[in-house]
Amino acid sequence: MAKAVTIANLDGPVVCERCVLADSPLTRMRGLLGRKQLDEGHGILIRPAPAIHTWFMRFAIDAIFLDPQLNVLSVRPHMRPWRMAGQRGARAVLELPAGEAERRGIQPGNRLEVSLGGL
Repeated sequence: MAKAVTIANLDGPVVCERCVLADSPLTRMRGLLGRKQLDEGHGILIRPAPAIHTWFMRFAIDAIFLDPQLNVLSVRPHMRPWRMAGQRGARAVLELPAGEAERRGIQPGNRLEVSLGGL
């Protein structure tokens, strides 16, 4: 079973209240496949992952690429189904509902932290 975590900016604001940590081969492979939507405040942190795809997905997502220290390297907003994206130096990807990165003010240079809790 996937672990539940909360993700926040290092300076405090919460980025994802109910985030699934996908850090095993099975949870990384499954990702968001099979879901009809991703609700506000929900997400998935996939690690290790320098790249992702949205093949077979039914909705758009925001993809936040993170380095090993969870610094935001880039944000790919509104990735529609059947797309692929990667980022040099990325070791993890935080997937959020489309538009959530902008609403929460996530941008390159932010540093995130993970804490137990969430779901």
